[in-house]
Amino acid sequence: MSHPAQVRVPATYMRGGTSKGVFFRLQDLPEAARVPGEARDKLLLRVIGSPDPYQKQTDGMGGATSSTSKTVILAEPTQPDHDVDYLFGQVSIDKPFVDWSGNCGNLTAAVGAFAINGGFVSQDRIPENGFCTVRIWQANIRKTIVAQIPITNGEVQETGDFELDGVTFPAAEVQVEFMDPADGDGAMFPTGNVVDDLEVPGVGTLRATMINAGIPTIFVNAEDIGYTGTELQDAINSDPKALAMFETIRSHGAVKMGLIGHVDEAASRQHTPKVAFVAAPVNYVASSGKQINADDIDVLVRALSMGKLHHAMMGTAAVAIATASAVPGTLVNLVAGGGDRTDVTFGHPSGTLRVGAEASQVNGQWTATKAIMSRSARILMEGWVRVPRDSF
Repeated sequence: MSHPAQVRVPATYMRGGTSKGVFFRLQDLPEAARVPGEARDKLLLRVIGSPDPYQKQTDGMGGATSSTSKTVILAEPTQPDHDVDYLFGQVSIDKPFVDWSGNCGNLTAAVGAFAINGGFVSQDRIPENGFCTVRIWQANIRKTIVAQIPITNGEVQETGDFELDGVTFPAAEVQVEFMDPADGDGAMFPTGNVVDDLEVPGVGTLRATMINAGIPTIFVNAEDIGYTGTELQDAINSDPKALAMFETIRSHGAVKMGLIGHVDEAASRQHTPKVAFVAAPVNYVASSGKQINADDIDVLVRALSMGKLHHAMMGTAAVAIATASAVPGTLVNLVAGGGDRTDVTFGHPSGTLRVGAEASQVNGQWTATKAIMSRSARILMEGWVRVPRDSF
């Protein structure tokens, strides 16, 4: 019995922020996968090693977590004054689908470097030394992102002394600006309120801030659901009842935000919205053993991604945190001390992160002009990824 051979697809495996994923140029994909649809999704699922009922992704490039089950496709820009189109696919670990509903803020830090190395940025715009400004069109949410990529001797500088909690080794700092970060075409606060009463069957009525910024996110108070905000991954991810509760909150919040019409639809939209809980600062020990002092942070935040507590913080959720902190009266703003603010330092399971945002009211509605954070990125491997020819 004969079996089809494998095909080689040019690819680069990169870390961006606290995530990593497989990066492709659109023109390098097999022809059937160069357009959205079943063939593309099947190809990316096979590349990552999904669906895997064992939830290990042993037969693929995925790392069996939401942070490491990611794919990126870069293409020539479709928008004027941009260098590249960036399309992100969050690959489910145990189910056969790719979620295209949102961005990955962490991998955004790697997009600029990949765009330069991949020939999307003209050579005359790359300095011999200094920073190259890469204007990225985020195709999932149709927003502009600006990345400042350090350049040394005409090449992307990846090594450095910038330390990012959640990443073991230091690297070069990449500043990322999310312009007009409200997600999609709707209002930043889709309900029209900075705080709502969210009715969740089996849980109760929770005070919630539901915001579209960076990525749709539902914030609740930690104490309202029995937590302190200092929890690490095992405290949540080893508790099936807790995970079920968070999914119920997420599903009903998604309906309230207008993202889905019925809670049953949430199962096929795992990537968005995110759900997070906030609390006032206290001392705690991060997952690395690092002592985090209450005086060094403004607020504690824990967030779930793809049904599990994230080991650090999703980049897009960090944008949501920054933007919510800049709007007086949101749960994030109130816990952080209230009032007007342009930046916030929050504690997450792996340590701390400082993010900034600018928000203002226009015609009675809140809007954000930009959110800023620093990340790092590095090429881990480049060459070809192989997949069976009959898998897509």
